[in-house]
Amino acid sequence: MIIAGEASGDIHGARLVKAMQALSPGLEFFGIGGSVLRQAGVRISVDNSQIAVVGISEALSKLRILLRALKIAKEDLKRIRPDLLIVIDFPDFNLRVATVARKLGIPVMYYIGPQIWAWRTGRVKKIKKVVDHMVVIFPFEAAFYRTNHVPVTFAGHPLLDGMVPIRSGQTKENLTANGSLIGLLPGSRNEEIRRLLPTMVQVADILSEHMPGIRFAIPVASSVDRALVETIAEGGATRFLILSDRLRNILDEATLLITASGTVTLEAAIAGTPMIIVYKVSHLSYWLAKRLVRVKHIGLANLVAGKTVVPELIQREASAEKIAGQALQLLRDENRLAEMRHQLNRVAQSLGPPGASKRAAQVAMNLLSGN
Repeated sequence: MIIAGEASGDIHGARLVKAMQALSPGLEFFGIGGSVLRQAGVRISVDNSQIAVVGISEALSKLRILLRALKIAKEDLKRIRPDLLIVIDFPDFNLRVATVARKLGIPVMYYIGPQIWAWRTGRVKKIKKVVDHMVVIFPFEAAFYRTNHVPVTFAGHPLLDGMVPIRSGQTKENLTANGSLIGLLPGSRNEEIRRLLPTMVQVADILSEHMPGIRFAIPVASSVDRALVETIAEGGATRFLILSDRLRNILDEATLLITASGTVTLEAAIAGTPMIIVYKVSHLSYWLAKRLVRVKHIGLANLVAGKTVVPELIQREASAEKIAGQALQLLRDENRLAEMRHQLNRVAQSLGPPGASKRAAQVAMNLLSGN
């Protein structure tokens, strides 16, 4: 059984499934996920587009749906009794399912663990009780779990399995030329689209006034309602390329990204694409995060670097005027963009070698065999 509650987990989970099937072709999978896991042959009982949430208040608004999905997951565990439960990120949900698995004697592998090094570090006690093995994607996570006596393997980042890092010093195009492409990446959940895309559309209008001929592209994840994106995009004066499942193309071709926080910032780092990270959540979620989060950055590219490599504009700072101002400064300063590409290349190199999915699959196979 495999559970991936969000779009990025769906992709990484599918790669893991394929790697495990390569080692043991007779394996069967079922669980919670999206279209990518379904395409990998996983029988999906709950589509993760129904349960993906951002922030605490957003989770409360979907509580009924989340509880129903949790009930289905628990019932499936008891009825089917899988030989292994693999959970991916999505901690508040997955740790509850893992607790039931532990009571049933089903081994649990946690792949891409929760960011408890950033907040709610006390959850490591729960993980120690219900998880047999952690498989993590950042080297500093492995040190954290070893310190807390939790079995752990650093697999490297699975993004490297599907992306080739940009070569150091490589450039993409004349960044100040008319026709340069700006990628607008508002997220992989409908809640993020509603909260971020209207501001990004305003940013596009401002940039178009200052740099005529500039182009804008919006990738649409499979977990997002395309009609919602189109409706919001039509509210501005700018025309947009709206492309389904074409994120990699945009990362490769864009001069600059204006992106939500999340895994995509690491994808951008691997592609060597300069970016501005923007994020907004509800007032309640932000108020709680300010009091609970222990790290200085929200963007994974900055967290991995341990410093501010790319700008972050959060909550009130994420206004159209401020985002556009930062973007114009970058677009007009090739030296600053070149330095950002260099720093992003260093971030990509620190993520370890390719092959994370294969290494995670080997841990899963060891658990299946009782090792």
